[in-house]
Amino acid sequence: MKFLKKHIYIIAGLFLLAACKPEVKTAQLTHGSANFSRFIAVGNSLTAGYADGGLYLDGQLNSYPSIMAGQMQSVGGGSFNQPLFTSAQANGSGYLQLTGFNADGTPITTPVTTDLAIRGILPVPGFGNVTLYTKYTGDIENYGVPGIKLLNITYAPYGNLNGYFERLLPNDAPTNTTDYLDFVTAKPFTFFSDWLGNNDALLYATSGGAGDVLTDETTFAQLYSLSISKLTATGAKGVVATIPDVTSIPYFNTVTVNAIVAGVQKLNPAVQGIYINALVSGTTYAPRLATAKDLIVLTFPTSMIGQLVSTPYGELPYGLTPYSPIDNQYVLDANEIALTQEHVLSFNSTITSIAASKGLAVFDAYTFLNNIKQNGLVIDGLNLNSNYISGGLFSLDGVHLTPRGYAIVANEFIKAINSKYGSNIPLANVANYRGVKFP
Repeated sequence: MKFLKKHIYIIAGLFLLAACKPEVKTAQLTHGSANFSRFIAVGNSLTAGYADGGLYLDGQLNSYPSIMAGQMQSVGGGSFNQPLFTSAQANGSGYLQLTGFNADGTPITTPVTTDLAIRGILPVPGFGNVTLYTKYTGDIENYGVPGIKLLNITYAPYGNLNGYFERLLPNDAPTNTTDYLDFVTAKPFTFFSDWLGNNDALLYATSGGAGDVLTDETTFAQLYSLSISKLTATGAKGVVATIPDVTSIPYFNTVTVNAIVAGVQKLNPAVQGIYINALVSGTTYAPRLATAKDLIVLTFPTSMIGQLVSTPYGELPYGLTPYSPIDNQYVLDANEIALTQEHVLSFNSTITSIAASKGLAVFDAYTFLNNIKQNGLVIDGLNLNSNYISGGLFSLDGVHLTPRGYAIVANEFIKAINSKYGSNIPLANVANYRGVKFP
């Protein structure tokens, strides 16, 4: 009897514990004060899903706006149409693929040249050749246009000078007259993301300060104010992003001055360093020895160092004398870096100030990506950093992101939206997206 009574007490106790078990509540999904029924994305190559030096179907499908839109659907988000290349022309503009590694560990990349969506080349007098792509005629919510600057958004002929924009417009170049800002705001929308402005600094930097110019800071402020005013004119809410420190990307931090000098000194210990043609002030350049503060671009053909080249003083080894310095296009020197960073900080001050005046959410990409470069990132069981290829974030061009990098950026945009508008959009699982595709 005592044995039976003891077990009754135990069973009763178990029922009591079960009754007292804490209830785990999941936060209710909500759109907060925002309306995501038609979400549009405004921006450049990053917005379009550009990766590995090109725009192609796999990159488009993994663009950060597409990832954001997929997560928004749980809180009332609508369909999100992108100007996708067809499966028959899935390689779009062409791109780089990793095909192996050299004996010294350097990667071998090969251009993909099949199944492209190129329909022709248009010579534009005074401008150059414009590559034209197969037209897209469906609905669009992702308005990302590779190559576009904020400086270009109100320029009516721009649709004839950028093949990625031209493929979205109804007319064939050179007859287009619709500017980008009018194009993206032609149909009603309820929410937007805006990451314009990167190219206003990036294109100058990636050309080594030789093939482009930095957008004037006052002009940038005027155009940014105009664009945000138009995007918010009908009451739409949105999220904007600051411009990253363009000098922190792998494009500028993989091939280094010290590594080049060390390689040369193995063959010729007497070599003291490499010479570059560096900015002094204004438009004045002069040759000098490179230092670790100067950035060599990822695409620099290091095999050129030491090869004999013609100069006014005869044939001299390339890069090893002040009379045969490395070409400007391959180097962003210390003064050009300072100039670039000054403009980026000014642009970001404009972005955050105007966003605050309009009550918009802000993703501080400048701080976020710099923090990853300095400290790395651990997320969803992955250890990531800003290193070329091995870091997992940046694609083979050293500028644009991998699908994994775009998923991380999508989550940061979502966090900013949730914080500002009281929404509860779930985050994407970064582990579901790949880094660089290995052979």
